[in-house]
Amino acid sequence: MTGSRRRLLAAAMLVSISCGPPVLADACVPVPHTVAPARLAALSRGFNADGWINGEVPSRELLQQLGRAGMSHVRLPVPAERVMPRFASKTERDATLGVLDKALKQLTALGYSTSVDLHPRERFNRLHKEDPDAALQEMQEAWSGLADVIRSYPANRVFAELLNEPDIDADKWQTEVEALAAFVRKLLPATTLIVGPVNWQRADSLPRFRPLQDPDVVYAIHFYDPMVFTHQAHWDAQDPLHDIIDLPYPIDAGDPKVRAMRQDLQARGATKALGLLDVAIAAARDKPTADRWLAPALQWQQQFARPIIVNEFGVLKAGAPRESRLRWLAEVTAYAREHCWSWAHWELAQGFGLVDRSTGRPDPDVMRALLGPTRPGRH
Repeated sequence: MTGSRRRLLAAAMLVSISCGPPVLADACVPVPHTVAPARLAALSRGFNADGWINGEVPSRELLQQLGRAGMSHVRLPVPAERVMPRFASKTERDATLGVLDKALKQLTALGYSTSVDLHPRERFNRLHKEDPDAALQEMQEAWSGLADVIRSYPANRVFAELLNEPDIDADKWQTEVEALAAFVRKLLPATTLIVGPVNWQRADSLPRFRPLQDPDVVYAIHFYDPMVFTHQAHWDAQDPLHDIIDLPYPIDAGDPKVRAMRQDLQARGATKALGLLDVAIAAARDKPTADRWLAPALQWQQQFARPIIVNEFGVLKAGAPRESRLRWLAEVTAYAREHCWSWAHWELAQGFGLVDRSTGRPDPDVMRALLGPTRPGRH
């Protein structure tokens, strides 16, 4: 997600490593084996390694620690413009693909499965809106290069995520992704694809998205609700959420901290932040927990019986109370386990990261929140 798109989203709210392969939960929505169960198990618990392709390579020791803890999957965002001819020279494209190859080699050797995520920024997103046909051509060019790297690795270990957060009309994306999936399928006939809907891949966008004819597809949603909690103390001082800090979760209108925050925002004239907070308070009166926002995706799955991954979710660490952050993370992954959804935390070591910056190691409390209780006979 880019900062500007997070601001738009906030506004829209106003209207098998050492432990072996993870075991999926017992009580699930019945899903036919359109995707091999072992592949879904490999995807089930993961994290985003954002920045790896740009040079922020996690240490081997850190990756091993996460694997021993039970993580099985790394979502690897590849900056789309760096593998597209319109935006990058052949030298830059080749160098980027070389970094990807090294990353896949290391992750595969460590026992991880990896999803290669074509992750665009503003330049591509602008092209996508202004000239969708040209954008489709660039995506095909990008996947031609990515496929040359991916096909060197076992098809059951590397997944192809066609485009992160498509920023285009829903109907147009439906037509476009069907064409893109068919194109990539010819390049990677045995690879499981990952696709998602428009509108930041929100759960409530999935009902407008039809499953592809290709059966070997996992459907990805992103989850950051309520934004007023997950993005409080926003890094952009112009964002209304920058004015909110130390907001607890769940959000309860009767909580003295919430009342005090409302009064402070009123006193400071922070009307936009106050509006966002009031929307969150009103929503919490109905149902304050994650299933309020995730229910549309579950209903879609019940209708179409396709596998789902929540491959972005997290809480910005700068302003959220620690215990509330842990509670929110635990709630999301518990919901995922209950419905046999895979998940990948956003992200590893940056603002949302699961790494403790003071130690450079995985935060043990965050890991417990994410991975949940261990039952006898489970990993």
